[in-house]
Amino acid sequence: MPTREMLFEGFTEEEILALSAETVEGLIVLGEPLVFRVGSATVLGSFKVSSNRLVVELAQIEGGGEGVLVALASLARRYAALHQLEGTEWIVHAVSCAKPNLKLRKVLEHRGFVIEEIAGIGVAYHLTDAT
Repeated sequence: MPTREMLFEGFTEEEILALSAETVEGLIVLGEPLVFRVGSATVLGSFKVSSNRLVVELAQIEGGGEGVLVALASLARRYAALHQLEGTEWIVHAVSCAKPNLKLRKVLEHRGFVIEEIAGIGVAYHLTDAT
């Protein structure tokens, strides 16, 4: 059965990676909150480069279920490698949600995320991946 490619705001992973550095930095890697679609999910998050790592901070994911985190991880890993970054740091605010997504928590823990107190952010699921 063929798999359907995940779209990020209508763009494929390849199309995003082909964008100029100026375009990506001006639209996405701002360190400011963004609301965007990945597949059927709506995501509130931010992206920035800090300490030679791509920092992905996810505040909310609504809908989805078709591998949104896997798709984001693939794109982030490839972006970090393409831009010669040391890796990706993930911060996911899913610790104290009013309506916790137990499936998301299970996925995060399975992928190696740990609950930590992060300076200036608070308690969140945290993971640092090397490129």
